[in-house]
Amino acid sequence: MLCLSMTGMASSAMAASNTRAVQKNKAEADRLELQNRLKSLKNDINKTETAKDNASDALAESEKSISEANRSLRDLQTEQSETEGKIKQLAEEQQRIAAKVEKQKNQLSSFLRRQYMRGDSDRIKLLLSGDNPNRINRELQYMSYVSQTQAKMIDALRVSLKAAEKNADDAREAKAELDEIADEEKSHKSALEKEKKRHATLLSQLAEKLYIQKKQADSLEKDEQRLGNLVSQLNKLIEEQAKADAARAALEEKQRQERIAAAQKERARQAAQGKKPAKITNPNAIDADEPPRQAKAETPPPGEFDKLKGQLRLPVKGEIVAKYGSKRADGPSWKGMFIKASEGAEIKSIAPGKVIFADWWKGYGNMIIVDHGGQYWSLYGNNQAVLKHVGDIVKAGDVIASAGNSGGIEESGLYFEVRHQGRTFDPLNWIVVK
Repeated sequence: MLCLSMTGMASSAMAASNTRAVQKNKAEADRLELQNRLKSLKNDINKTETAKDNASDALAESEKSISEANRSLRDLQTEQSETEGKIKQLAEEQQRIAAKVEKQKNQLSSFLRRQYMRGDSDRIKLLLSGDNPNRINRELQYMSYVSQTQAKMIDALRVSLKAAEKNADDAREAKAELDEIADEEKSHKSALEKEKKRHATLLSQLAEKLYIQKKQADSLEKDEQRLGNLVSQLNKLIEEQAKADAARAALEEKQRQERIAAAQKERARQAAQGKKPAKITNPNAIDADEPPRQAKAETPPPGEFDKLKGQLRLPVKGEIVAKYGSKRADGPSWKGMFIKASEGAEIKSIAPGKVIFADWWKGYGNMIIVDHGGQYWSLYGNNQAVLKHVGDIVKAGDVIASAGNSGGIEESGLYFEVRHQGRTFDPLNWIVVK
C-alpha cells in the first residue's frame, strides 16, 4: 500500500515538473517573440522618424527658396518701376530737346534768309569799294556782329543735337536694361512656380504626419521652448552688444578727458614759463584732427513704444482666428495670435525698429523679429517670404514679409506675437482692430 502511494506521488511530481517545464518554455518563447516584435517596431519608428526629418528638411529648404525667390521678384519689380520712370523722363526730355532743336533751326533759317535778302557784301568787296572809311568801318563791325551771332546759333544747335543724340542713347540703354530685367523676372517666376509645385508635393507628403505631430501637445511645447531659447539668445546678444557699446563709449570719454587734461597741463606749463598759452575756445572739444563720428542706426529709445499703446494697427489684413491666451484643442494656450490671410498678403511692421532675426525657424516657418527698443519685440511667423534682412531699419507700416503657410501649418496666414523683456503679452490690448 505504501509502495503504491509512494509511486503515485512520484508520478504526480514528475507530471507537475513536466508541466512547469512546458510553461517555462512557452513563456520564454513568448518573451523572445515579444522582444523581436519590439525590435521590429523600433526599427519601423526609426525609419519613419528619419523619413519625416528628411522631408522636414526638404520642406524647410523649399520654403526658404520660395522666400528668396519672392524677395528677388520684389526687388526686380522695384528696379523695373524705377527704370520705367527713367524711360518716361527721357521721353519727356527728348520731346523738350526736339522742340528746342526745331526752334533753333527755324531761327537760324530765318536769320540766313534775312542776310540773303539784304544782299550784304563780303569783307573783301567792302574794303575795295573805295567808300568812306568810317562807313566801311561801321559795316565791317556790323558784319562781325552778324558772324558772331550766326556762329553762336550754329554752336547752340550743335549742342542741342548732341544732347538729343545722348538722350536717344540713354533711352536705348534704359530700354535694354528694362528688357533684361523682364527676362530675369520671367526666369525667377518660372523657378518660383517649379519650387511651389515641389513645395505642394512635400506638403502633401507630410500632411498626415504633420497633422498627427501637431495634435501632440509635447510637440507644440517643444516648438515654443525652442522659440523661447531663441529669444533668450537674442536678448543675450543684444545685452552683450549694449555692454560693449557702453564700454567703448566710456573708453572714448576717458581718452577725451585725458586729452583735455593734457592740453590744460601744457597750457599751465606754458603760462609758468611766461609764454602766452594757446587759446582754448571749447575745453570739452575733441581734437580738431579727429573726424566727426557717424551716428549709428539704432532702435527707437526706451519709452517710445509705450506711447503707442492703443494706436497700433494689425500687421496684415485678415480674420483673427486664434487669440492670445485661448486654449488650443490639442495643446498649450496661444502665446500670440493667428490672423488668417490670403497667400502673399503684405505684412507690415507695427512700429519703427530694427530687424534682429529673419530666417526659417522650426514650427514657425519663415519668421522675422523686429526690435522696437525698450526691450519690446514683435514677431511674425509662418510667412511665405521674409522681405527684410537682419540689421535693416524699418518704419511703422513698412512691408517686411508676405503671408503664407510655411512651418507646416495647413492654413495661410500670420502668427503674430509681441514680447516685452522676452515675455509675451496680449497684443490686442495695444492694437486698434477695425
